[in-house]
Amino acid sequence: MSNIRHTPTAPTRAKVLTAGERIDAHRHDDHQIVYAGSGVLAVTTDAGTWFAPGNRAIWVPAGTAHAHRAHGHLDLHLVGLPADDNPLGLDAPTVLAVGPLLRELILAYTRDPDDDSPERHRLLAVLRDQLRASPQQPLRLPTATDPRLAAVCALVHADPGDPRTLAALGAATGAGERTLSRLFRQEFGMTFPQWRTQSRLYHALRLLAEDTPVTTVAHRCGWSSASAFIDVFRRSFGYTPGTHNRRV
Repeated sequence: MSNIRHTPTAPTRAKVLTAGERIDAHRHDDHQIVYAGSGVLAVTTDAGTWFAPGNRAIWVPAGTAHAHRAHGHLDLHLVGLPADDNPLGLDAPTVLAVGPLLRELILAYTRDPDDDSPERHRLLAVLRDQLRASPQQPLRLPTATDPRLAAVCALVHADPGDPRTLAALGAATGAGERTLSRLFRQEFGMTFPQWRTQSRLYHALRLLAEDTPVTTVAHRCGWSSASAFIDVFRRSFGYTPGTHNRRV
């Protein structure tokens, strides 16, 4: 990332972003919780892209340079926490599950950022307790550093429905299957099929946020049938793709 803005205080507020709108790379001296009440949020750092639909939030540690992008109409909610207030003990961006109570706490806390009442301080205390209890979710597309791995990832990102095996993708980019398999585990901590599923889910969320029909999303993103896509999506996010844009 280049031309990174430095905003010392991480804001607490609600903000609407239109489909495709971006917030350019910046960093805070504070931690920040980033939540999409509707739409799909992508947060990108040098290490990769974290993505979150409406039942996920993204923890961005203090000092992390990051950029936001909206997919679909995005109701963005931001909660800033001082650098010495890290209820999660996390030093890397992380996707967190957001249950109904935590969702309502985030919405309420960001509704009036200038409110300094005792009631709002108690609200934050409960919000922090709920954060500690939130399971972490592996919704991340890491950035490849090895050019051979990056070339294969670029092919899959360009066409998530591409059915080619790792061996075939390697042949197209001049790298061996065994080497690429090792690189996926070494750099990403996952196998090629696991990474490709993550990539396909990311593209699926983007398409669903644009009101693309479920069957079309399934085929564009490489699933053999709509039912196979629905099954993977439900296991990953806890709800079906057909209800995605109604979760507001």
